[in-house]
Amino acid sequence: MILDMQKLSAFGYLQPLMDDPEIEEVWINSPNRIFVATKGKSQLTNLVLQESDIRDLVERLLIWGGRRLDVTNPFVDARLPDGSRLHAAIPEVTATHWAVNIRKHLMQGSSLQDLVALNSLSNEIAEKLTFAVEQGLNILISGGTQAGKTTILNACASAIPVDQRVISIEEVFELKPKLPDWIALQTRTSNLEGEGEITLRRLIKEALRMRPSRLIVGEVREAEALDLLIALNSGLPGMATIHANSARSAIQKLQLLPLLAGENITQAFINPAISTSIDLIVQCNMDLTGNRRVTEIAAVTGRVEMNQVEVDSIYKWNGKEYISGLSSIESLFKIKRNMTEAK
Repeated sequence: MILDMQKLSAFGYLQPLMDDPEIEEVWINSPNRIFVATKGKSQLTNLVLQESDIRDLVERLLIWGGRRLDVTNPFVDARLPDGSRLHAAIPEVTATHWAVNIRKHLMQGSSLQDLVALNSLSNEIAEKLTFAVEQGLNILISGGTQAGKTTILNACASAIPVDQRVISIEEVFELKPKLPDWIALQTRTSNLEGEGEITLRRLIKEALRMRPSRLIVGEVREAEALDLLIALNSGLPGMATIHANSARSAIQKLQLLPLLAGENITQAFINPAISTSIDLIVQCNMDLTGNRRVTEIAAVTGRVEMNQVEVDSIYKWNGKEYISGLSSIESLFKIKRNMTEAK
């Protein structure tokens, strides 16, 4: 009996694609439509599989991740042994074939200075962000899918002083900050009986009982935005990411998400909470060439006018260089510190 060693490897027939350092993500639309992304651009491969190969691959990977995929739970999001992230969907949610995405855990920049070397931001911005993190300013990192939000968040987290205790909360483990006192928490889906689910909201509340000096939320998408704002308003410094196409849009989205927590949550509560708990927005984008860059640093001034939380640009990328705005991170720090002392 001759064993197919390629099929027996961790990623089966996808192993050569996973081993290629230039490939960022692999996804399967159907057995004969398998794509990869390199430097932000997608291309069709010549790899052709059988339907059974795809099912065997996903089921084998899910054994390690402890997640399940079935008719009652047709989506799955799981971390793999190498740090990659698996997402899969099955019929009848998909039309005919299993849809599989594997996002490789490249995390090219583990520090802000690493990102300077990768041309993702300037040395001046790296120094200013380091100052902001060290001083405990609350940072919201925004951008689109694959814009580099998690990489920026991980780099900022690595700038946290080493004597502080950090609790990170994610749907799937991705962050790996260089910190000695760091605890990572991950959500959990319900079991076959519909029990045992652990949500981001629950994890934020539990994290507050773990004596954190800093709180990091991998991404806010829904009602957990309310719990994050409440935690930050208590004086606990923190960071999070959010999907948005600009710094101002990130704040506008943050004004809406807490409303999902219940009918008793109003804009009259949310707007002042945002203005006092969020200090900086770091907007990142991926350009047409696949280069990921911080394109804007904006400050939340603490003022609210006509139900709009005021946002001032500090740095903005014009396509060639960074243009400085009227505000500065140092002045923002002084304003926020005075507001805190006046309470």
